[in-house]
Amino acid sequence: MYGAVFSPVTRMECQGTQRQGAGSRSILGAAAGLLCLAQFVSAHAGAMSGGVDPAVPCLTKPSAEVLISAPVEGVLETMPVKAGDTVQLGEVVATLESSRERAAVAHAQVKAGMQAAVRGAQVRIEFTTRKVARARDLVKTGAIGQHELDEAETELRLAEASHAEALENQRLAREELRRAEVDLGLRTIRSPLSGLIVERFLAPGEMVRQGPLLKGVQLHPLHVEAFVPLSWIGRVTPGQTAEVRLELGPHLSALGQVEVVGQVVDGATGTFTVRVVVPNPDSQIPAGLPCTVHFSTK
Repeated sequence: MYGAVFSPVTRMECQGTQRQGAGSRSILGAAAGLLCLAQFVSAHAGAMSGGVDPAVPCLTKPSAEVLISAPVEGVLETMPVKAGDTVQLGEVVATLESSRERAAVAHAQVKAGMQAAVRGAQVRIEFTTRKVARARDLVKTGAIGQHELDEAETELRLAEASHAEALENQRLAREELRRAEVDLGLRTIRSPLSGLIVERFLAPGEMVRQGPLLKGVQLHPLHVEAFVPLSWIGRVTPGQTAEVRLELGPHLSALGQVEVVGQVVDGATGTFTVRVVVPNPDSQIPAGLPCTVHFSTK
């Protein structure tokens, strides 16, 4: 889990408190950690009211975190990505064994391309059309009876019905091909985001059921969660500019914009959360870094 972020001295003191609490596994240790955060936020609240640069603790987080799963069950055939790899939206990250589905697509392609039934029905229509025309001429001269003309016209209607049925079967075959291609496509798993693969749960050859295959995060844009003192309510609004100063890593600071101002106050620490969105196009700023946010004067 992400922890609270403090100034260097306070962080060391609170980490010592948390280690003591972890060693004894007592509720008192956790309570001490909350008290430490509350004291730190209180100090920042005093700085704000005194006109000092209003900096509050924060933590960088991914803008999206996704467990990538397969929509169908099957044996995992390939997984070309591993933890630490960057992926783009729509990139293939895994495939399931699909020999049966490929065979089904090939069969459906042949069936959808069959034209003999349609052509045969069309030839029959042309033949019976000529037959009806001759029968009508012969009826006028009295060479044949009316019932023979009726038979020819019935044959023409049957030929037209056969042609319509052949066209319907052809359309049905094309829909079956489309369904087979969809079934085959479900065996290919693509990334739902552009970001970073952080965990791999299965390896090729294992059975894929309902669990996830991979875990991915999106780092552009980056979300920064700030823990703002209660006294600052009304002074931070969506759209406000904020400077995020990182305590670790090569990047000292980055500009962002307030996206969400939390409406729920944490009674234990006397803070509410504010989300700042920071552009991170090259994903150079990692998630999980402690930081401080300096909001523009408002």
